Amino acid sequence: MKNSNLSRRTFSKTLLAGAPLLAQAQQGSKPARIKIDTERVVGDIDPKLYGNFVEHLGRCVEGGIFEEGSKLSDAEGYRKDVLKASKDLNIGLLRWPGGNFSSNYHWKDGIGPRDQRPPRLEMAWGTVESNRFGTHEFLKYTEMLGTEPYFCTNLGTGTWEAAQQWVEYCNSSEDTAMTRLRKQNGRQQPWKVNYWGLGNEMDGPWQMGHRSAEDYGKFALEAAKLMKWTDPNIKLIVAGSSNYGPGIDWIGWNKTVLEYLKHHGDYLALHMYVGNRENNYLEFLASSRDMDEKTKTAEGVIRGAMSTEPGRKMYIAWDEWNVWYRARGDKERGRKILEERYNLEDALVVATFLNSFINNAHIVKIANMAQLVNVIAPMFTSPEGMFLQTIYYPLMMFAQNSKGKSLELFVDSPKYTSKRFGDVNYIDTSAAYDNGNLVLNVVNRHETQAITVEIEAQDKQFSGPVSISEVNGPDIKAENDFGVTKVKATPRTATAQGHKLTMQFAPHSYTMLKVKLV
Repeated sequence: MKNSNLSRRTFSKTLLAGAPLLAQAQQGSKPARIKIDTERVVGDIDPKLYGNFVEHLGRCVEGGIFEEGSKLSDAEGYRKDVLKASKDLNIGLLRWPGGNFSSNYHWKDGIGPRDQRPPRLEMAWGTVESNRFGTHEFLKYTEMLGTEPYFCTNLGTGTWEAAQQWVEYCNSSEDTAMTRLRKQNGRQQPWKVNYWGLGNEMDGPWQMGHRSAEDYGKFALEAAKLMKWTDPNIKLIVAGSSNYGPGIDWIGWNKTVLEYLKHHGDYLALHMYVGNRENNYLEFLASSRDMDEKTKTAEGVIRGAMSTEPGRKMYIAWDEWNVWYRARGDKERGRKILEERYNLEDALVVATFLNSFINNAHIVKIANMAQLVNVIAPMFTSPEGMFLQTIYYPLMMFAQNSKGKSLELFVDSPKYTSKRFGDVNYIDTSAAYDNGNLVLNVVNRHETQAITVEIEAQDKQFSGPVSISEVNGPDIKAENDFGVTKVKATPRTATAQGHKLTMQFAPHSYTMLKVKLV
């Protein structure tokens, strides 16, 4: 890579207030600036922003989280190495069973004795589904992880009755045929699953049971009524836009479905995948601007719909998002599919998406990275072991540290010009503030230059040690593999006092700062 020596030279440098600002010679200008005011609160950061997604697709379930007979699995078939790495992600909400898979999934196939469950032709991804991992196995997994489950119902080939009965089976305390069946299968007390999706990507022609916005709205409304009549406490996620192709009125889809579901829906689901097919690094690193714009647009649609519903709130769920472009097309059928290998630039895009969620924390309350393991995922396994992909590190760092209140920042940064988005800051940021603890997330999009940033606390002062963790690698195309970790999080510490702190952020890096404000 051009100027790769510069990347390595600046990989770990940190400059605090009073130190010589060496990076200015590289920038050729005054330092960038970030101003922090702890009273400029955007909203509460919901732990469900750090959600994930498990679909019966490729090796996500079988050979991923669940591998019966493996030396790496426990007695029930759960992969212990995947479970440990998943726990470190602090997953706030785990979505299941799909995805496209859910649009032909009949949940009763996945209950009862494993050896008696019927194998079914799986048409979304071109395999046979064994159904050995079903409702009980998934809910046991969420209990092991310490996370909340999120079920996506089948509103493709499924029925209102099937959706209603699934809620009854999981949540009801009454003595009914469904609860007797649950007890017969070994679960006496209800699980009380709170989050339920009203179908998946119903705006997409690729979806089994695809409908127009009006037809979906009418159909989903009846399912929503039955589900909430069964358990009024559940939260329902409406299938919003996932199809943004040329000539597609994705805004109109959201408007129409909300007219039907604004009385019952609690979240509007949006999906987005991005890629770098043109191998244009800076254009790719601007991808989060698209998410920002779609979030703001969807927020306006929600406000319009809810203007006639005083007292009711609806939020956005980005319940599928990630980088995905290599494992596409003919690689989408069969068992070993969608196995994207991620590099450093992908990890930086993931960090900017997480910044976007925090910066819109007032309206974005759920986000589920797709998916957890092997399939467009932060973890990758073999029968012998696993490794952490580059995108694992920003997800882990945000989930473990960015809590409390989201702060609106003033950012004065050098810029570059994007074909799609115009001027884009090289410095992309978000901030979380919790009981005097500040977490500042900074991505330096510049490929070759370190950027010095003067960070000013306007209403408080920095006090004591600064915990710094930087995700970086030798170049933007660096990948991890079994036994090879080129991209990781590297910790270090510094000290800060007073209102100002000057930091140098290495090229192509994501850096998290943690410091006390008094």
